[in-house]
Amino acid sequence: MNADAELRARIEAAFADRALLQQPPYKSAVLRAVDLLDAGTLRVAEPGDGAWTVHAWLQQAVTLYFAVAGMRVIDAEPFHFHDKVPLKNGFDRAQVRVVPGGIVRHGAHLEPGVVVMPAFVNIGARVGARTMVDTWATVGSCAQIGADVHLSGGVGIGGVLEPPGARPVIVEDGAFVGSRCIVVEGVEVGARAVLGANVVLTASTPIVDVTGSEPVVHKGRVPANAVVIPGTLPKRFPAGEFATPCALVIGARKASTDLKTSLNATLREFALPV
Repeated sequence: MNADAELRARIEAAFADRALLQQPPYKSAVLRAVDLLDAGTLRVAEPGDGAWTVHAWLQQAVTLYFAVAGMRVIDAEPFHFHDKVPLKNGFDRAQVRVVPGGIVRHGAHLEPGVVVMPAFVNIGARVGARTMVDTWATVGSCAQIGADVHLSGGVGIGGVLEPPGARPVIVEDGAFVGSRCIVVEGVEVGARAVLGANVVLTASTPIVDVTGSEPVVHKGRVPANAVVIPGTLPKRFPAGEFATPCALVIGARKASTDLKTSLNATLREFALPV
């Protein structure tokens, strides 16, 4: 049995029987798994062959971490915290910029070039190279954010720990998520998609492509390169007909070797608030 397989076996056993956490090998397995998530050696979900694979045992490890980690005082002058999860450190070695007020918990991994403004990145999350996590944005537990992504001010990326194996929110490379967007319940935002301000996406939110002669409805995934704005759909209730939230795909981001130029052109072309 290789090291990862042994680690997985112990974590799965401890998740089924929490009493095992009293034994050092099982407690150590949980701490080791979270350390490997922190280092980026392991990740909760990874792409491959056109689909993402979720590693439920690593979600289990994050959940179990709260059972084995004791409360501690965390001093980061002039701030003072009391928590079970220490703050991440080593940003200089990782070539990551974290502005004062930015909080990244141990167990999250940031690739080189990431910028975290006064924002929050939770345990188990992964943020790809050169991505901007802008002011008051939240990256929830186990969320997977790709490279060259921009999470604008106030964006809420939901987290997930249980049930194990539940898909985390995934934002693929090059996507732009506008101000005050909310993406939760395992929704996947395809590569280089653009979400205008205030788009709300849950697992059940209709994502309606209105670019053709007939609407095409997606759920749970924003297509790659899609340009999306908030919208509404009529729905009849006993008390009458009311507008319910949806998201509208109104166009496609054009291919460009210069992503910044392409994004600026897209925002101008569709007059999107961001």
